Parts: sequence; C-alpha cells; structure tokens
Amino acid sequence: MPHTVLLAEDDRAIRNALERALTLEGYRVTAVADGVEALAQAHRSRPDVLVLDVMMPGVDGLQVCRVLRAEGDRTPVLILTALVETADRIAGLDAGADDYVVKPFDVEEVFARLRALLRRAAPAPAEPEPGAAQEAEAPAPAGRFLEAAGLRMDPQARRVWRGDRELELTRTEFELLELLVRHAGVVLEHSTIYDRIWGYDFGPGSKNLAVYVGYLRRKLDEPGAPQLIHTVRGVGYVLREG
Repeated sequence: MPHTVLLAEDDRAIRNALERALTLEGYRVTAVADGVEALAQAHRSRPDVLVLDVMMPGVDGLQVCRVLRAEGDRTPVLILTALVETADRIAGLDAGADDYVVKPFDVEEVFARLRALLRRAAPAPAEPEPGAAQEAEAPAPAGRFLEAAGLRMDPQARRVWRGDRELELTRTEFELLELLVRHAGVVLEHSTIYDRIWGYDFGPGSKNLAVYVGYLRRKLDEPGAPQLIHTVRGVGYVLREG
C-alpha cells in the first residue's frame, strides 16, 4: 500500500505542485489549505506522515502540531517554513515536529526527508511466537542500558537520564543522542550523522544537524556541569564529559 501524506499549505501554487510531485512519487496525498482542515482530516483518517506549512492563516502549522502531540498523536511531522533563523526552527521542534525544510526547497530534499521519517516510524519486526522453533540464543547483553558521560539510556523504552533527571526527547533527538552515546569519545563526521539519522547527506550548506545539536544541548546541559556534546569545527561532533 502507498504511504499516505496529509499536506497543509495555503499557497495554492505550492500546494498543487507538491501534491502533484508527491503523487508521482507514489504517495497517496490529501491536500488542504489551512490548519483547521488539516486537524479535521487528521482526526478523520490518520495519515502516515504530515507535511505542514508554518505560515497559514488562522491555525498555523505549529499549532496543528501542538494539538496533535497534546492528543498523543505521534505521526511524523515535516514542517515547511520560510523562516530561516535558528530560533524559528527551534520553535518548530518545540511544537513537536520531527524535521523541517526551508523554502524555497528542492522537491528531492522533501522526498528524502519523508523517506527518513517513514523509516524511523516503521514498526519493529514482530517477536517470534511463543514456542516457535528458535536458534540457539546468543549470549545475553551486559545490560539493557547504554551509559556514557554521565548519561544512561534505555533504547528499548526510549528513555534517557542525566544523573537522576529524565530528559524528554523527540524521536530524532533520541536517535541522535543514542548515536553519540554508542560512539562516546569518537568524533562523528557530519556526513556520517546525516546518513545514520536521516539516511541522506544534505550537504555542507544544511543547518539541520546544527539545529538539532543545539536543541539537544539545551535539554542536556545543566548549570555548573560540563557540556557533553562538543563541536569539532569542520569535522563533526563528539560526546564526552569535560
């Protein structure tokens, strides 16, 4: 079955062009012109992914995202925005969006980001039925938790703590932090992180990774405590304490 996309964009030309492009790419698209219609449609039939424009009259894309997240809806959300300041992008992540594309955008970038969101949202492989024949069990792992630089992560439950404080992370933030924790002390290049988290290297001009790292730092850092995520200028990022 083709993936379903709910597209909300008030600019008719952009909406029609993107709807046509997504349809040709194999998606089943429902296109609406404002946030009120987007919420109504999302409540009628939950899509596989939402593409929401930020600047819509009345209920904008960020408000749509906040309402859905408040209702417990975890459907992946891709934000379309003409706002390029870091604070504006952070506002989108604060609202619960999973990723964003800055206008004017290349439609191939939209496709790549949607593919990455849908991969991450795909259900895990089913567990074998009780009593089913199984191969000899592998040795049990040392523990279900990952620990590095004062952080403790439970990848199965998707929970993370710094000391006694539990952090509330979005899907992308958790996956980025998990990658850094698993390679603590190792400098990961920008291209490696893009490939592992988004499945696509958006090139040296992209600010996407820097925005997510900045937002993750805001949640991780504590007054008087050492910073955990360090920038290696021109190369990438590394997780280490101090």
